[in-house]
Amino acid sequence: MFASSTEEVTDGYASACEQSWGTVPKDKSGLNETSSCVTAASSASSKQSLNEGSTSSRHGPSSGTASGQLPSSCRIGKPASLLLSSCSESSSFHSRGGTPRHRRTPGSAGAPTGTSCSSGSTNAGASVVVVVVEGRGLARGEIGMASLDLKCPELVLSQFADTGTYAKVITKIHILVPVEILMPDTASEKGKGTKLFNLITENFPGVPFTPVQRKYFNEKKGLEYIQQLCAPEFSTVVMEVQAKYYCLAAAAALLKYLEFLQNSVYVAKSLKVSFKGSEQTAMIDSASASNLELVVNNRNYRSDHTLFGVLNHTKTPGGARRLRSNILEPLVDVETINTRLDTIQELLEDEELFFGLKNAISHFLDIDQLLSVLVQIPKKETFQVAEAKIAHIIQLKYTLDLVPRLRMLLKNRNTALLKAYRTTLEDNRFDMILEQIKTVINYDTTYIKDSFKMRTQKCYAVRPNINKFLDIARKAYTEIVDDIAELVNQLGEKYGLPMRTSFSTARGFFIQLKLEGLTLPEGKLPSEFIKVTKHKNNYGFTTADLMKKNSRCEEALREIFHISYVVICQLLRTIHEHIHCLYKLSDALSMLDMLLSLANACTISDYVRPEFTDTLAIKQGRHPILERIGRQQPVSNNSYISEGSNFVIITGPNMSGKSTYLKQVALCQIMAQIGSFVPAEYACFRIADQIFTRIGVDDDFETNSSTFMLEMKEISYIIHNASDKSLIIIDELGRGTSAEEGIGICHSVCEFLLGLKAFTLFATHFLELCQLESLYPNVENQHMQIQHTRSGDTGAESVVYTYLLNRGSSEERHYGLRAAEMTALPSSVIQEAKTIASKVSQQFLARHHTDPETQRQRAVYHLSTRLLQTARNSRLDPDSLRMYLKGLKKQYEAELQTAGQAVDAEEQ
Repeated sequence: MFASSTEEVTDGYASACEQSWGTVPKDKSGLNETSSCVTAASSASSKQSLNEGSTSSRHGPSSGTASGQLPSSCRIGKPASLLLSSCSESSSFHSRGGTPRHRRTPGSAGAPTGTSCSSGSTNAGASVVVVVVEGRGLARGEIGMASLDLKCPELVLSQFADTGTYAKVITKIHILVPVEILMPDTASEKGKGTKLFNLITENFPGVPFTPVQRKYFNEKKGLEYIQQLCAPEFSTVVMEVQAKYYCLAAAAALLKYLEFLQNSVYVAKSLKVSFKGSEQTAMIDSASASNLELVVNNRNYRSDHTLFGVLNHTKTPGGARRLRSNILEPLVDVETINTRLDTIQELLEDEELFFGLKNAISHFLDIDQLLSVLVQIPKKETFQVAEAKIAHIIQLKYTLDLVPRLRMLLKNRNTALLKAYRTTLEDNRFDMILEQIKTVINYDTTYIKDSFKMRTQKCYAVRPNINKFLDIARKAYTEIVDDIAELVNQLGEKYGLPMRTSFSTARGFFIQLKLEGLTLPEGKLPSEFIKVTKHKNNYGFTTADLMKKNSRCEEALREIFHISYVVICQLLRTIHEHIHCLYKLSDALSMLDMLLSLANACTISDYVRPEFTDTLAIKQGRHPILERIGRQQPVSNNSYISEGSNFVIITGPNMSGKSTYLKQVALCQIMAQIGSFVPAEYACFRIADQIFTRIGVDDDFETNSSTFMLEMKEISYIIHNASDKSLIIIDELGRGTSAEEGIGICHSVCEFLLGLKAFTLFATHFLELCQLESLYPNVENQHMQIQHTRSGDTGAESVVYTYLLNRGSSEERHYGLRAAEMTALPSSVIQEAKTIASKVSQQFLARHHTDPETQRQRAVYHLSTRLLQTARNSRLDPDSLRMYLKGLKKQYEAELQTAGQAVDAEEQ
């Protein structure tokens, strides 16, 4: 199929269009062989799996295609069931419980949408097919992945080493939102699934799974297909993947699968092929993405109260997809991030550029989807296919007509990214394709959303005098439309009613009547009007004569579309070798759209450009989502984490804002790493390679996990995967068990994480953990401040939440009991609880002891880390630097004095 696709383009476009009608005097021999293959591999085979391949194609999708021929099983018209046979034991498609179930393949006729997954991994718009394969023996843990979006002709390959938890694989699949997952049949053999297979089916219960015979995972064939299908602009990927055996094997299986289950084939040298390793972006696991509400709101999945909703002001589908992808996979390369920030800054400083680009981009269509249909040859030609192909060439002309304006707006720009996209748009192939289209398509033909006007555009798209049969057919169509208009006028005069001709896609031409101060004779319409619909004073109806003329009109239109399709196929044959420049246009457009969206967010709220050093420092930072949905400005807080104090313990009462603050820091980190400005007065970040969160205390009935078990699973995942460059957010660990066990687990987890250089924010109600500050110099205690007020009338005490973060541990005791007082609990119960809690607290305070020597060592440690940090990152002038160093000296002396006072007190 793939090796012969060049011949199919040259001969297929001119001849395939005649398959359905066969009325145009052209040679049809070019598709005789293809038609038998189409019949064999139609969507009827979509309920079958690649479990028993025929001997004629046992080496992959293009077995025997080196000479430009189709696979032998297709040429002789053998049924596709020899290649795609039903598998009962290893199940064609598994539901979560392993029960085999069948469904049509995505993209085939009448294919149903994938069912929604409880984890939110699928949605109604899912269109990505993913193949996963794992190495065996000593190579276990080496993962190869290939994915292809059915709406966008891009084959994405990945290969990476993963841990025993397979966190990277699960995260990547969550980001892709697959409609179907393919794996080797050996991974799920007779219920003895591999660990990876079991994890995938557990995490994605709503996504259909398909086992594919292991022999189709052939890396040599995979490399051949990539060489055959990859567009010239992306040919360097061949050098990148030629030694990546597992992703090549996954690509071979994916293309083999799509060959027999899709209704079209890809043209040679038409696909965008890219390789994405796991080290190019920061990893955010699916649980963290859900906890932080990055793309889906946890209360209402339709709500836009998410980080994506806050930043999404995109004008094109491609821009929205790119923004979503970047939020889930932030960048880790500082140079790339700063390039984006430079561009956003220029957009904000140049109002004309900002609004000009915003307006220009808003007119573009979904270029990815347009490319997807332009690089495919339909296997089955119908009236609908012909009409769609005409619409696609009109959309292509409309898109290329917009390029010169975009090119002009990017002229004489300062930033590297805008200059690069200006160079991209200067590619002469855009003008070349447009000129070739204009030799066939009318100059004034353009894309219009109105169905009737667009139908007219398609009807008269091809220029006159190119095909005399087309001119005759259009003349006949025009006469029929004129006859319809005349018929309606005659009926209006006959009955003395203000009738007019209307059109809808469903009804065709019909008569519309609006009664304004008029009454119908005898209170009803004449009997010759049939199929009457009424909405208030508006009537819609037709007549038998009008229905006959509508039928003649449809026949004439079919003839027009058929002949136009033949002409357009010939046009596509000439422009196909240049059409790959649209990939560059799509990339430039989606990136510009995303950056405009990020700049637009800055105009709504007061954002600042972030810097990148080895420290996380945020001055007056705000929660981006809360800022958008709140009726008043949220309380802002400072944040500071460095190598010298990389572990922050946060205490405070319930509802004081701890969880909101933790999420705020993580969201700002993500915003900075996608190249966005952040909601703060000043912001500086250290690049995080992974972002972990442990938030929430709900039971999981699906996996039969209690609150405590979920906590342990999540913290185990963090411990096994965290690195020195990670950002870790932990909120309330150990609440699902007894206080003693909870404190013990928290203490041991903290000590483990203290062995890393990761930046950690740890919120807890266990005040015993605050003692860690006296044991480890890199631990810092902070708390959420509250205020007590007393009513002048009743003398009742109440708590005011300030939501402000201060240094030191919380001085509040028994704040849980204060919250209990607000409920309907009896006062005697609360009073008894206070008495017992006070006794326990006294015992705890009696044991609390701070060693003066430890305080001295802590002071020295803080001074040394701050001096190192100043030497690395300081951009102060000499006088300011001198003042800063004097301040450090005073702070150090004060800490030593405090330690000395503690020694004196101890001696006394």
